[in-house]
Amino acid sequence: MNELKRTPLYGEHVKLGANIVDFAGWEMPIQYSGINPEHVAVRTNIGLFDVSHMGEIFITGVEAEQFVQRLVTADITKLKEKQVVYTMMCYESGGIVDDLLVYKFSNEKYLLVVNASNVDKDYEWMLKNKDSFNVQINNESISYGQIALQGPNAQTLLQKLTEFDLSEIKFFYFEEIQVNGLNCLVSRTGYTGEDGFEIYADEDTIVSLWQTLVSYDEVQPIGLGARDTLRFEASLPLYGNEISQDITPLEAGLGFFVKLDTDFIGKEALVKQKEEGLKRKLVGLQLLKRGICRHGYTVHDLEENEIGIVTTGYLLPERDYSIALALIDINHASLDTKVLVKIRNKFYEAKVTSKKFMNKNYKK
Repeated sequence: MNELKRTPLYGEHVKLGANIVDFAGWEMPIQYSGINPEHVAVRTNIGLFDVSHMGEIFITGVEAEQFVQRLVTADITKLKEKQVVYTMMCYESGGIVDDLLVYKFSNEKYLLVVNASNVDKDYEWMLKNKDSFNVQINNESISYGQIALQGPNAQTLLQKLTEFDLSEIKFFYFEEIQVNGLNCLVSRTGYTGEDGFEIYADEDTIVSLWQTLVSYDEVQPIGLGARDTLRFEASLPLYGNEISQDITPLEAGLGFFVKLDTDFIGKEALVKQKEEGLKRKLVGLQLLKRGICRHGYTVHDLEENEIGIVTTGYLLPERDYSIALALIDINHASLDTKVLVKIRNKFYEAKVTSKKFMNKNYKK
């Protein structure tokens, strides 16, 4: 049995009394004070996340732009320096290898930030598809820690620790600056639906910054539990739930992030799928009586025929009904269509809703 990995902040989580769990081979905090209060803290004030388990892979060289373009569904040629883009890598089948962020330093240097559970797989995929491209592919995940400060008051607090005017970091851009006198890469992307920043640095710097930030009364440390409820409420996908090797970006409602006028692995399959029409689609669901939708529950039509599956579902704070994301047959995907969710061998009525469960509060 492989030994679980620990981020540089593991000791800090233990000091704070976090409930530690196994997540993608890492010992990570699932919660501190509780998922609901942590969720509310990010929506109303400031939350601090340890995301050091994420992967950082650098692509450098004279053909870096062309190679990254071949890997991902975004139009990399449109990126400006210090800009970030959300995108996906696909298999030839159109299924998703991973979703990721691409940070552009220059035409010859890109940082790809990938999901913790997929780091090794993604790195191998990049090496496999390097072909004759004149690039270097370096998995530097072990050299980086990463924390995220999220919430409506995040900028006001972080501004106390840097002379750089944080308002100059626009949404989906980054800067290399000093925070509390320490060298960091700071971006503004978010995975919560709130404004906020990601801070990348070496291990010692990340520990120092975590200790400084968590010392402020208004900063609440946040575990993976609330990280999931927050991203779900903002209708942001999670690999293994809304997207996977068996789900295409088009089925997941992520067609906006697929630029079919570029050339990338899996393009042909997605062009074909678009031309033929989708057979299933990711939708929102609202349970019409008391109960909680959960990942993996099956969805059925009113005759109890199975038509899909719940990808994520929760009873969120300040709501008296459960909502979910579900991948279902396209013929039942219209708004307000009545369906059934099977919960512990009983059928619960639900209706198809918009996936827009909240208005995102990003800084534009």
